[in-house]
Amino acid sequence: MEDARYRIGELVFASERIVNDGSLPQLAEDAVLAEPGCKGVVVRAGHLAESREEIFLVRFEDDSGTLGPPVGCLADELASAPPG
Repeated sequence: MEDARYRIGELVFASERIVNDGSLPQLAEDAVLAEPGCKGVVVRAGHLAESREEIFLVRFEDDSGTLGPPVGCLADELASAPPG
């Protein structure tokens, strides 16, 4: 995806709290996946079929620095720099 806002391998930060919408069945629905400012890396980029809106698979770090499972995020849920 050449015109994506974020590229594969790019470091990003959650711009808002990201919760499980049920798409990660191994975690509780509504489990917090990333708090604002949480660091992650883009592992895949694409578009939602119905709206052509950009979507990014991001692996966010936990408190120990370990990358979690890929999480689907919309562009407005991410930022290139930490807040503040």
